[in-house]
Amino acid sequence: MNQTEQIDLLEQNMMRFNKGDAKRIQHFMKVHRFAQLIGHMEKLDAHTQFITECAALVHDIGIRPAEKQYGACDGKLQEKVGPAYAREMLEEMQFEKADIDRICYLVAHHHTYQNIDGVDYQILVEADFLVNAYEDALNKDAIQTVYDKIFRTEAGKTLCRLSHLEG
Repeated sequence: MNQTEQIDLLEQNMMRFNKGDAKRIQHFMKVHRFAQLIGHMEKLDAHTQFITECAALVHDIGIRPAEKQYGACDGKLQEKVGPAYAREMLEEMQFEKADIDRICYLVAHHHTYQNIDGVDYQILVEADFLVNAYEDALNKDAIQTVYDKIFRTEAGKTLCRLSHLEG
């Protein structure tokens, strides 16, 4: 199975995981597309692009389990609960161990904005913010603050300006 087929299958598995929850499905699909586009614009190598896209698809896998277990799903609970569910899904799909480890690391840190240690992590944070800014109806001042403090890729900055700050 090639990487495109793996990504498509992972997306379908995430839809099954979130069945009946159109809001969450729409969210991870939008984050995936922004991450994919930023990666292409930044000219990532194929492996980093693959990891970035997979992480974008599973980044919020901890929401439902956190709600069930804790009655809440804030970012820290998502980071705590999500990696085990991501690992299980990726292992069932027979992903490489090193890829599973990195994707799970990204799931465990996608709401942590300090010590971003790779372009895959940076792009995931930026893509998630681009979608959350719209879905949460953030005002331009809040968006500008995040833009100034967190955005690092030229592609992410461009998409943020086009989506939220210009016009």
